[in-house]
Amino acid sequence: MLGRARPAGRALRLRSRAEVEATPKVGFEELAPEAGVFLGQVAYLQLGYFETLSELIAATPDFLRKEAISRAAGAALLKHRELVLLIRERGEDPTLTMLPFREPLDAFRVATRGVRPPETMLSVHITAGLLDDFSLALSEGYGETGRRVARILGADTDREALIGILSETIAADEEWASLLALWGRRLVGDTLLVARSVLRESAPAAVERVEPVFTQLMAAHAERMAGLGLAP
Repeated sequence: MLGRARPAGRALRLRSRAEVEATPKVGFEELAPEAGVFLGQVAYLQLGYFETLSELIAATPDFLRKEAISRAAGAALLKHRELVLLIRERGEDPTLTMLPFREPLDAFRVATRGVRPPETMLSVHITAGLLDDFSLALSEGYGETGRRVARILGADTDREALIGILSETIAADEEWASLLALWGRRLVGDTLLVARSVLRESAPAAVERVEPVFTQLMAAHAERMAGLGLAP
């Protein structure tokens, strides 16, 4: 059973003020799902990142890269545990809360898994970045629960290791740049559908409220791609 304890020597590092302020800020409370729905999706997403990264560790022969990927996997698992704890403290069953998301998010994870490790690393970097930003924006509508989610998601992801490996891969073979740029573009549509899936878009003026949010998410996505030297 998931517990409260953190791995020995593991400390959460909150993002800098600049990083937090760069997260899209929106006010679309009318479209926000119930807190349990929000928490269920966020918690299961983190578990999915952990599973995908764990699979990457097994598929990576280089020891130093294995260790680097394991840090990112550990960060995702720790966030999952913290979110599960929050769900329990609200008097809800974490398994039942996450269960509605198992099938769609497992399918999303399969659809965004690359054929080769660099593609899968980019998938985690891009999809987790977009969905974490979306969840942080959505968290503003849940009072103290939302603030706690924001603190959990705002902690260090340790995904910088993935960026380093991807940068090395691109530098070693320029063909990877065009391949990964294309793969990154393919990821966006499925990822935004996951974000939209929890919104109550039947609310009045739903389109007007949602589109500016996704415009901001795409701007942040473009920065991530540009950081790797890839066209968004």
